[in-house]
Amino acid sequence: MTNLQNNSWEESFNQVCDRLFSQLQSEQYLIVQLKAENSHFIRCNNAKVRQTGIVIDAQVSLKFIANQRTNSANFPLTGNVESDVEMALENLDYLQNEINSLPEDPYIVLPENQGASHEVFTGELLAPELAVVEILKPTQDLDFTGLYAGGAIIRANYNCLGQKHWFATDSFFVDYSLINAENKAIKGTFSSKEWDAKAYEHQITYNHQQLQKLDLPTKEIKPGSYRTYLAPAAVVDLLGMFSWGGISEASLRQGGSALAKLRQGKTLSSLFNLKENFSSGNVPRFNDLGQMCPDELILIEKGKLINTLISSRTALEYGLESNSASSFEGLRSPEIAMGNLPESGILSAIGTGLYLSNLHYLNWSDRTLGRITGMTRYGCFWVEKGKIVATIKDLRFDDSLYSFFGDNLVDLTNFREFIPNVGTYESRSLGGVLVPGVLVDNFTFTL
Repeated sequence: MTNLQNNSWEESFNQVCDRLFSQLQSEQYLIVQLKAENSHFIRCNNAKVRQTGIVIDAQVSLKFIANQRTNSANFPLTGNVESDVEMALENLDYLQNEINSLPEDPYIVLPENQGASHEVFTGELLAPELAVVEILKPTQDLDFTGLYAGGAIIRANYNCLGQKHWFATDSFFVDYSLINAENKAIKGTFSSKEWDAKAYEHQITYNHQQLQKLDLPTKEIKPGSYRTYLAPAAVVDLLGMFSWGGISEASLRQGGSALAKLRQGKTLSSLFNLKENFSSGNVPRFNDLGQMCPDELILIEKGKLINTLISSRTALEYGLESNSASSFEGLRSPEIAMGNLPESGILSAIGTGLYLSNLHYLNWSDRTLGRITGMTRYGCFWVEKGKIVATIKDLRFDDSLYSFFGDNLVDLTNFREFIPNVGTYESRSLGGVLVPGVLVDNFTFTL
């Protein structure tokens, strides 16, 4: 693919859309979306570069609606307008010919023209020729293994009624592990729109100190309930479960939501506050139908359920008002409010208990009770009298969100970390989660 810049991508996309919309017949509707990136990738192992390169890619998706039916198609955007238009028209012709062979959809949502938006968030990223030096400079004496990805990401959503939304942002992340001689690891991520060498070096230094603590003796932890600190990266994994049978209005209506008790009057801790916040520019405000979300949407305030995520389809099915959630009705730009616990006071606040840096393999063990199970991972320690004295073997936890975000929530930290989405399957992911650390009583471990 040619080395397209943001403006040439936009020009090519505009021409493709114009030609597509001109070919529609009466009572036919079309939504056209663009997913594009210009990303620099560096893969490192043992503080040495193993792979590096530039990925420039753009994909167009069509959603065609007619006769109470819908179907879709995808094709690449090359920047050659003539070939792009030809491929677009071929895909539209296929969709028009096949639409009537599909079943009708009683809850189909037709596009509307709700105006236009054009948001471009520029950053100060590492120049490709400097990136390797800057990333590896603080790690020369460490077994540093990870991935850097940085560059421009674009999302666009146009429809045949004249609605046009364009979103572009610069961002990067370094997703890495520091590994000791015993193959134990400390996991970290560093992400922003602007490279900050001092902040990056500070984080590597902090993680190195944690890595040295992995040389401490290993303590066997018996099943039971312990006072536990969950670092922001661990909180992100727990919050991620809210997007899977949680905050979705459809899940609540269909009886599959772990938050059903909140709808029935139960509350979480008054310290727990959750909202969607699009003002940071990490993800576009428009959803897959091009509907614009509010800058902020309060979901849980002082432990009480205020709003759920309601897509237009769910609104149509149940006679509700949509708040422009995605069709999946999952969290897109969530953040949890801070508390009062300072970083310097975390260990003393634990007293005797566990410090968990990361979790993985999470699943619902009993969704109706909000129970989540999973494993500890990377940088988890036993604390006694406010000091880290031992590492632990991986543990399985099984506890309810009504406990660790509810009755047993002691405090949240007075700082937050932005944990980015680091997925790169098919394309680089957008966004992330802004959360504090959480201190809880009686966090339950089963083995």
